[in-house]
Amino acid sequence: MRDETQGGAAVTAAGLELEGPRGEVFREVAVDAGPGALIALDGPSGSGRSCLLLTLTGRMRPTGGDAEVGGHPLPRRAAAVRRFSALGPVPGLTDPDPALSVAEHLRERALLQRRFGGSARALLRPRRERTAAARQRLDAALDAAGLDPDALPKGARTRVRDLERLEEFRLGVALALTGAPRLLAVDDVGFKLPADEAAAAWSLLYGIAAAGTTVLAVGTPPPLGADAPVPVGGVHHVRTRPPRAAEERTVTAPTAATTATATAATTARTDAGTAR
Repeated sequence: MRDETQGGAAVTAAGLELEGPRGEVFREVAVDAGPGALIALDGPSGSGRSCLLLTLTGRMRPTGGDAEVGGHPLPRRAAAVRRFSALGPVPGLTDPDPALSVAEHLRERALLQRRFGGSARALLRPRRERTAAARQRLDAALDAAGLDPDALPKGARTRVRDLERLEEFRLGVALALTGAPRLLAVDDVGFKLPADEAAAAWSLLYGIAAAGTTVLAVGTPPPLGADAPVPVGGVHHVRTRPPRAAEERTVTAPTAATTATATAATTARTDAGTAR
């Protein structure tokens, strides 16, 4: 096992698979990405992309294959992976409370980070030093996410339900970055966003990876523009495949259609011959 404690986390996997009570979720996944990479999990709907994202962050247990994140094998060291990875926007899992303001969300995350995110040694530091360090981490997270609370309609008092979709996405990323994770995971990048805002969301993730944090994102990233930040570990595309049962249905359906067409053609020729 490689000992990685600084910077982004390397992610490797071979033959990784997950099977649930209803059958296959994802299969034969291979990843080989170094620290600071942007890893795009792409594939058709229902091919297990979100579950793969949660598996590689130590939050779901694979049923086969091998995987290692930040030098820690999964699932044996899943708890260690959870400690240095963070979930950004993951619909249905990390949705912010629409009734709370941006300031309230940031304050809540700072309190949680202070209570659970630091080491025992950090808790022994003077209160003033800890407060200053927390403020610095928060400012860095907001800057990396491209979110300026003061520029919002009601400043930091703006409630989540009043945010634009891209602003809410930036808030989710900022909240995840407050703990300075080595691995950031984001689901459904660009979902329900117009093309220009989806490109802005991806550009944001490119920038985070360019600063050294490994980014795991579900979606199809646009090509890197001339002025786009370049991820330290490059851009890696991992395409998930639909479950075997779905593939079999896809293959069977055209075959049935072809048979029906051939039968109809034969019937038509027979009818024509009878008419003559």
